[in-house]
Amino acid sequence: MSVIDHKFIGKEYEPDEYEIGREKMKEYARAVGDMNPYYHDRGFGKNSIYGDNIAPPCFASVYNLMGCAKMFFDPELKINFAMLVHGEQEFEFIKPVKPGDLITTTGRIVEIYEKGNNDFVVFEARSKNQNGELVTIGRATFVIRGGN
Repeated sequence: MSVIDHKFIGKEYEPDEYEIGREKMKEYARAVGDMNPYYHDRGFGKNSIYGDNIAPPCFASVYNLMGCAKMFFDPELKINFAMLVHGEQEFEFIKPVKPGDLITTTGRIVEIYEKGNNDFVVFEARSKNQNGELVTIGRATFVIRGGN
């Protein structure tokens, strides 16, 4: 029996905004050991097909799944943090993200299911830029071991 009620499937959380900073992009790329000139070299970026540097793909983890915290602390869900495990994470990249982009991300619970004695909650976040263009879709699966 699921401890996380299926009635929460479809629950949407208030959007978050994140302004993409050039130095933050570079710091992230450096931290993961990716020295691709698209992320670091301003001249290279300016002369590229994008007209500027772009964010490394997994930089989406910084802005796209910020709404997970709202779900974690949602008093209605009553998630037991002691039993919570981050199971899976995936991204779909639609459009490059550049320095100065203002990203607005809206997240919602898209699935709740059980396997054995564990509850699974799938959170999906859709991020759009300042022009309303979808840039990233992220999905994260969380496991609450042994129920709540």
